[in-house]
Formats: sequence, structure tokens, C-alpha cells
Amino acid sequence: MDTVKTRRASFDDLPVLDNFLQLLVDAERPFDVTIKDGTAIYYDLRALIESDDAELLVLEKDGSLVGCGYALIQKAKSYLKYREYAHLGFMYVVPEYRGMGLNQQLITALKQWVLSKGVREVRLEVYEENAAAVKAYEKAGFRKLLSTMRCEI
Repeated sequence: MDTVKTRRASFDDLPVLDNFLQLLVDAERPFDVTIKDGTAIYYDLRALIESDDAELLVLEKDGSLVGCGYALIQKAKSYLKYREYAHLGFMYVVPEYRGMGLNQQLITALKQWVLSKGVREVRLEVYEENAAAVKAYEKAGFRKLLSTMRCEI
């Protein structure tokens, strides 16, 4: 396979990233009945591009975007051992490019950026029923920590 380049997202990437976001939402709807119908916006992509505390990366092959993800430095709860952590989100790879190690490539690049900011704790959220995603994150060194539970009354 030809090289897939990892680079910082730009404002020119926003139309494709907006599409990726809706594809991600659609992929997550089967795992979460509480996601509203129609367009759902999880992230302010423009703010992520502009922020000094965030790194939004894209995967590019032959001039086309094939994936993305971000790291966002956040303040930790006062009872934790660390003061800040990086939250990973918007982890998306186009279906025909999955299984090629691109998620690992993206996570590695995001972890490098996080370390460059002096942060050593990285967290993310994943639907437990999304077995492929859980497996990919475990491969990248993540471990399950907490389960969110809900009930409708």
C-alpha cells in the first residue's frame, strides 16, 4: 500500500471532516439509542484546529482524506494523580482503509503530540459493544477503566 500521510488538519479540510463526523455519528447510532436523528454535532472542529490545547490530525492518501482524530488537553479532576490529561476523540478511518494499521498510526502521532505538551495521561471513550474499536484501542495500550450505565424511566 502506498504511504498514508499524517498531518495537521486545516480549515480547507472542514467539508470532508464534517462528512466524516456524520459518518461517525451514523456508525455509533446502533450502540447508543439516545443519539438524536438527523445531523448530530459532537465536536467544534474549527475550535479544535484553532486551539493550542488541541491537535486535530488527518490521514491523507493521494490527496484524499481517509481518516482523522484529535487530542485535547483537559484539566483533570482534583482527586486524580495528574493535573492534566489528553482526551482522544473523533477517531475515524474510512471503511475501505480499516485493518491497515491507520488507527495505530494516528494514535501514535497523537501520543507524540501529547508528550510534546508534557502530558502523560491519555483517555478516550468507546462504546463497549464496538468490539473492533475496543480491540484497536487495547492494541494501542488502552485499558478499560469505567463503564457508563443508563436507564430510561
